[in-house]
Amino acid sequence: MAVADYDFHLFDLDGTLVDAEWEYTRTVFDRVGDRLGREFSDREAYVLWHGLGGPRGETLREIGVDPDAFWPAFHAVEDPVARAEATYLHDDAARLLDHVAAVGGPTGLVTHCQEFLADPVLDRVDLDDRFDAVVCCTDETGWKPDPDPIEAAMDELGVDPRTARGYYVGDGESDVAAAWNAGLDAVHVERVGHDDRGRCVLGDRRVDRLDELVGPT
Repeated sequence: MAVADYDFHLFDLDGTLVDAEWEYTRTVFDRVGDRLGREFSDREAYVLWHGLGGPRGETLREIGVDPDAFWPAFHAVEDPVARAEATYLHDDAARLLDHVAAVGGPTGLVTHCQEFLADPVLDRVDLDDRFDAVVCCTDETGWKPDPDPIEAAMDELGVDPRTARGYYVGDGESDVAAAWNAGLDAVHVERVGHDDRGRCVLGDRRVDRLDELVGPT
């Protein structure tokens, strides 16, 4: 597949288009640990940040942490300014987004990143005007792998997968499942490697770099 073959384009944010420097991630988990009275190892922080163990709620329970306690603490310690300053846009993502802009078609973002963090991050990496719709998942919009947040983005874009062809790109299993549940083609970008993830994630297209989706020139 190449993006030129599609009518509309949807993307995940963290781990797909952008990533944060490790120092920031480590600091966040140190602060969460202080609130919960429990230290997080580097591996636990890495796995949870990137969602390597599948759904994060399940991973948290496996390591003995209550998700209902973790997430309020996590969001409370995240600093929008520090997060934005620590975030960088992947070069291959920048090239793909430039190509998408040239190809044309409604373009949206669907992310678990909360709005108070996503807005400054998008501004920092100069993506704040790249998307026609931005949906930050909440209890009201729903959470991937449910299709609801992707369907909300499609509604905002004015597209229907029954009459137009679209895809969703993400770095996690929940992204692929959400795309399929919403009737879209799923693209998985592997940023950390199969060995580190401990499994292979399926998809209609699997890539190591997003600019692989540009297609022949």
